[in-house]
Amino acid sequence: MSDKRRRAVAQAGPLRGGRGESARFTATQAKNAFGRVLEMALRGDTVVITKHDEPKAILISVDEFNQLTRATERTLDTLSGEFDEMLARMQSPKARAAMKAAFAATPKELGKAAMIAARKRG
Repeated sequence: MSDKRRRAVAQAGPLRGGRGESARFTATQAKNAFGRVLEMALRGDTVVITKHDEPKAILISVDEFNQLTRATERTLDTLSGEFDEMLARMQSPKARAAMKAAFAATPKELGKAAMIAARKRG
């Protein structure tokens, strides 16, 4: 490795707030030291690639990517389940009757119901 490349790689500084170790490389530094950058990602480090001092890309391992993706899928599954449960509760005869009454109510009746509900909430 040339002295210029060694200096460029040595300039990579740590970042705060990552999962583990984080390093920051300019796009040129990442290109010139790609093997090292890739090894860092494979070890579980997060590599931030910048252009004009602004973060432009993040390099992470496939394992880390899969963990992040699965976490999102689990959250979506949870929300879907909660929605389905809420929808099922709304399909009860009591809920249907309440919705029918709400749509048939006059503006005066809606206002009165809103005032009663507001008082209950405090």
